[in-house]
Parts: sequence; C-alpha cells; structure tokens
Amino acid sequence: MDELDSRASGVPHSATPRRYVLISPCRDEGAYLRRTLDSVAAQSVPPALWIVVDDGSTDDTPRILEEYVARLPYLRVVRRQDRGHRRVGPGVIEAFYDGLDQVSLGDFGYLCKLDMDLDLPPRYFELLMQRMEDNPRIGTTSGKPWFVHPQTGDLVPEVCGDEMSVGMTKFYRVECFGQIGGFVRQVMWDGIDCHRARMLGWIAESVDSEPIRFVHLRPQGASQKSIWAGRIRAGFGQYFMGTSPFYYLAVAASRLRAHPMFIGSIAMLWGYFSSWAKGLPRYNDPEFRRFLRTYQHACLRLGKRAATARLDAEQVARWQAGRQSPQGS
Repeated sequence: MDELDSRASGVPHSATPRRYVLISPCRDEGAYLRRTLDSVAAQSVPPALWIVVDDGSTDDTPRILEEYVARLPYLRVVRRQDRGHRRVGPGVIEAFYDGLDQVSLGDFGYLCKLDMDLDLPPRYFELLMQRMEDNPRIGTTSGKPWFVHPQTGDLVPEVCGDEMSVGMTKFYRVECFGQIGGFVRQVMWDGIDCHRARMLGWIAESVDSEPIRFVHLRPQGASQKSIWAGRIRAGFGQYFMGTSPFYYLAVAASRLRAHPMFIGSIAMLWGYFSSWAKGLPRYNDPEFRRFLRTYQHACLRLGKRAATARLDAEQVARWQAGRQSPQGS
C-alpha cells in the first residue's frame, strides 16, 4: 500500500458525512478568480477546508486571495515559487499535491480538485454529495461545463463524456481516491483516474443536470499557448494513456464540428499519431492499458453508454471485494 492509500484507508464508508476539502492549483487567474471565490462562498454546503495553491502567480492573484482569506474562515493559501511559465498537466498535479500535503484525508468524506476559472451554481457540492449518498458506488462525479462561445456569445456545452468526471472539478469520495492511488503526474491524469476507478468497480460520471451545470470561464484546452496547442497536448495525452488508435479516430471524427471546427480534430490526431511515430513513453501499466482498450473497443461496437453500463454491471464484484478488504484496497 502506498502513502496515499494509508492516509485514506482509515476512513469508514460513512465517516465525516458532508465534510469536503477543496484543493485548487492556480496561476495568474486574476481575470476569473473573484467569480470562483464568490461562487464557492455562496455554496449551500460550504467546504470544511479550501486550500488554494498559488503556483507562482505574477498578476494580482495573490492580492485577491489575501482579500478573501480575511473573509472566508475555511480558506488557506499555499504559495509556490514562480517557475516562469504555466505548466498544465504534470505541473497542475504537482501543485495539487503541495496542497494535499497540508491535509489529513481521514478528516473528510470527500475531496475535490477545483480549478479557479469556474462559476459554480449555489447547490453544486450539496447535490454532488447527495448523489454519492444515494449511490455508494459513485466514486467520482461532477456537473457539466458550459462556456461562452467566442463567436456567438452563446452559452454552449463543452464536449465531455458522461462516463468521466471533468478535470476542472474532480469531486471524489476519499475512499475511492485512495484506492486508485490518486492522480498520475502527467497529461491525461483526468482520464486515467476515471478509468482506474471503473477498473476497481467504482462508477465515474459527469451529469448533465441544470442545477449542477457550471460555467468554465476559459475554454477547455486554452490555458497554455492556444486551443490548437491544447488539442495537440490532448492527443499526446490519449497516446500516453494507451487509447486505441481506432477509438481515437472515431472520437476525432465525432468532434469535427465542435469549436474550433475541423482544426481541433486535426490537432488531436496530430498529437496522438506524432507521439506514436516518435515512440514516446506510455503509461507504464500494461493491465490498465488492456482494460482501457477492451472498454474502448466495446464502446465502438455497442455505443459508449451501453458499453459503460455493461462494464459497470460486470465490475460490481470487484467493487464489493475492495470494500470488504480490511485496508479498503
């Protein structure tokens, strides 16, 4: 058992009900920060603790955070040295773990990695916890992100599958987070975690219900350099995770009309196949990669919803065995 398992495994299944901790890596979020801070402050069930990790901000982020520390009794700020640039993927997770190091997970029933460019509805965390109380197999959940379309100004949904909690608000049952071993420190950490949870019999999901829809103030994939660079990075992440090439071709085809039209899908495929051609390293867990590809090929045959439902049903015994283990793993 690794360190994370030992920190989480002592939590009984019904312990610390509705006590949740937020950990928020951020860098130069001054343009969005107040809306996120205000939307968390307005939650019907506030967090027991909120740790914001300022990853070397050079704008007015530190000043805004200090202002809110004086107002929100559960808010703490951890500061990291400026590395000189934003580093999504592994950099975000390194900052997350600097925050997690300040936390005793046994004090909480739930854990959320929360971005600082979101506007959340007021019952967001209350309703997520209610879903997880109603179904003890749900290990990670989220609402659906929407964003303002740069051409039309309309509020439109981001593309994300129902079988994954979204990366900008990863809400976890602490027990599940411990069993999967936490987040991988690489691009596609927010896909590997959900597939590993399902591999262990947990349900991972995002739910398109209006009371838990939230606004993503910065479009997905645009936080470093450009949306083009973000889609290339996503393609590398799928390659790293072990995604089937046939499955990823189908994904890219299905997203041809998503913003940015055509270009986004081309960038995704370039990121994937150029990484393959270079022989870049992959996630070093062959069992996981076999599990992933078997599931993805089932999605191509049956459709994602039917394949996910079938797999979740098949994994009940695996989940029950994990719950019965003295260490919860």
